[in-house]
Amino acid sequence: MRMQYSEILMAAALLALGGCATPPKTDYTEFLQARPSTILVLPPVNDSPDVKASPAVWSHATRPLAEAGYYVYPAALVDETFHQNGLTTPTDIQQIAPQKLREVFGADAALYLHVSKFGTSYAVITSETRVTVEAKLVDLRTGTVLWSGAATSSSAEGQQNQGGLIGLLVGAVVRQIIGSVSEAGYKYAAVTDDRLLGAPRMNGLLLGPRSATPWQVPAPRQ
Repeated sequence: MRMQYSEILMAAALLALGGCATPPKTDYTEFLQARPSTILVLPPVNDSPDVKASPAVWSHATRPLAEAGYYVYPAALVDETFHQNGLTTPTDIQQIAPQKLREVFGADAALYLHVSKFGTSYAVITSETRVTVEAKLVDLRTGTVLWSGAATSSSAEGQQNQGGLIGLLVGAVVRQIIGSVSEAGYKYAAVTDDRLLGAPRMNGLLLGPRSATPWQVPAPRQ
């Protein structure tokens, strides 16, 4: 069945609109009302098979937040406080009521992290180190989610296919060995945390009170 001319024009218009679509903007209403200045970063829940994922992501999370203008509780202090109270697993810690966390630490907000991918994988002709982290910032006074986001970094971003099939196979094996020996996941955890928590970024966290322009919503990119 042939399409009518009007149907063709409609289909073309829909395709054009789809090509110009932009990701939805984050609603910062609650964030701007809460204006948190101190952030408690909780140990990340890890769904990857690598037991090093949680400490690697946690250790890199405080720097971008501090650089964005927030006071961030040191991970070592937070870890010791939880251990002294018999809490040792991220899953149990993230189940603590927000008001209780505020009572103990006095923070304005807590950052909940979830690691879904971490480490180096090998599949025939490719080897990739990937780290994916999701996050949400919760107001400890009200339990309201102020912001949420996700980020990924991967060694495949800079890889080039050269040397044909043999070159791909050799390169994959070499990257697998290097990734395992040098703990490449730790490196990409830092990249992922920076992409996720660095500010200001479109749909990212707002700059904190110690920055030059605190709590300013980033302008859309042209």
